[in-house]
Amino acid sequence: MSKNPNLGQVVMDKMETRLDWCNVRLGEDKNWWVNEISDNVNWDVDGLGIIDPKQFFHMNELLDSMTEYGLASEIVDEAFFTFEIDEELEGGRIRLSRVRDSLLKAEDMLFALPDVMDEDKGPYADFLTHISVLRVKMLNDLINFTEPFTLDEMEEVLAERQNNDYLEGRRTHFYVEVESILEFVPEGFALDHDIKDEDEEVKEEDYSDLDTSTVDSGTKEEEKMLRTEDLKWEEEEREKEPTRYEDSAPDEIPPK
Repeated sequence: MSKNPNLGQVVMDKMETRLDWCNVRLGEDKNWWVNEISDNVNWDVDGLGIIDPKQFFHMNELLDSMTEYGLASEIVDEAFFTFEIDEELEGGRIRLSRVRDSLLKAEDMLFALPDVMDEDKGPYADFLTHISVLRVKMLNDLINFTEPFTLDEMEEVLAERQNNDYLEGRRTHFYVEVESILEFVPEGFALDHDIKDEDEEVKEEDYSDLDTSTVDSGTKEEEKMLRTEDLKWEEEEREKEPTRYEDSAPDEIPPK
């Protein structure tokens, strides 16, 4: 029985196309970037970002606000591959291992790698379209526009931002891309909760819950000290006055 000479190469190619791990580094922009990946056939690590647990936690809070507008959790889950920390490597890098957990339901802190193997028609592209539609729906519900705000208007603004990043030699990180959609507000407008947040930042501190017992006791102690000082002052004044005798004759009036 003859062996297939290409069998070993087929097995090797299959192993190289499995997305099992990736090595990541923290960039100067404080975002995590992939610099090595197990599947080097379907993935290009040049400018490939990955969303860290803290970033996804913030994303998830923003996604929760879209639930009432029809957020589909399965679209969110299908858009990302999930990873957990495996070990620390030299040079400040971290090895991440693939896990098959739901990103929205996971209890552990997970990294999220968008599925961009097909950037135009893949799950991540569907996710961006989905949240963009919902964001426009939310804006029209919360803001009284003269005319309904459209998806094309939002995409035009966001595309211009990404183009500016490209011209400046920067690739837009996935987290920035998603956050720019989830927090998008047309220029010249603001949502009520955005205004409330700004007001809270400049609001004076509230001391209503301050324990005033220490203040009261301090005030009483201060009053006691003042009374003591007054008594001492009065005593000193009396000591300075000349001694008066009841039997002494009155002062003589000089003759005119």
